[in-house]
Amino acid sequence: MNNIQIITDSASDIVDSARDDLTVLPMTITFGETEYLDGVNLSHNEFYEKLVECDDLPTTSQIPPYDFSQAMRRVIEAGDTAIVITLSGKLSGTYQSACVAAAEFEGKVFVVDSENVTVGERALIEYALTLKDSGMEILDIVATLEKSKKNIQLIALLDTLEYLKKGGRISKTVAFAGNVLSIKPVVGVVDGEVAMLGKARGSKHGNNLLAEQIQKVGGIDFSKPYFLGYTGLSDALIQKYIADSKALWNEAVEGLHVATVGGTIGTHVGPGAIAVAFFSNAAL
Repeated sequence: MNNIQIITDSASDIVDSARDDLTVLPMTITFGETEYLDGVNLSHNEFYEKLVECDDLPTTSQIPPYDFSQAMRRVIEAGDTAIVITLSGKLSGTYQSACVAAAEFEGKVFVVDSENVTVGERALIEYALTLKDSGMEILDIVATLEKSKKNIQLIALLDTLEYLKKGGRISKTVAFAGNVLSIKPVVGVVDGEVAMLGKARGSKHGNNLLAEQIQKVGGIDFSKPYFLGYTGLSDALIQKYIADSKALWNEAVEGLHVATVGGTIGTHVGPGAIAVAFFSNAAL
């Protein structure tokens, strides 16, 4: 039986995997005239150090078909098959790039749009690796991922509206009013796109809103991968959230998986955001 390799992009924020069956291709992040490869010559910490110092937002670029093609060819030449899992096709052209490249390897490379990003995308990748480890065949894995991805929930609490303003996603007036009132948006990924789920007045209310959203979708399926994520240089806010929300975790798990969120999303939300990604218990 051919070995199955997983290929993904750095928008998944996987920076610490020791698995040799997982390849993470870097997105490009540009500050001014200087291009960096996410996770290669620009760590998450370095990204936020640069972000807080610059007046203009950096830009992020999709992975080109050539990069995917090269990674796919290495897999095929090794006698293996591949599943490519990308960030949402509604947020980046990276999914389309992967599809273009995969057309050359029909029947040996399969592309899955995670319809998510950062720790939400990562949850689907970890699930794919779990399915592979269980001995499941590649076509069954792909079919399971396509169905199960609909149950992944990514919910985040932002600390500031400043970066949404810089990116032109909200007006200066709205940003100013929100900052004066200490309004913290609660956002999620819905059908592959970022959506506003609510607005909180202060962190405590924000944490309560996160808990409400988790319950609204049926709670967390702890039998599948789940992650917490944070943006910025400090994990203080996510640790406070964990402590304040211990009723969600205490009886279900022994430990929590906390990851840093890199430049693909950090560019748009800035430091101080926290996120929860999980498979919901809701029926498909």
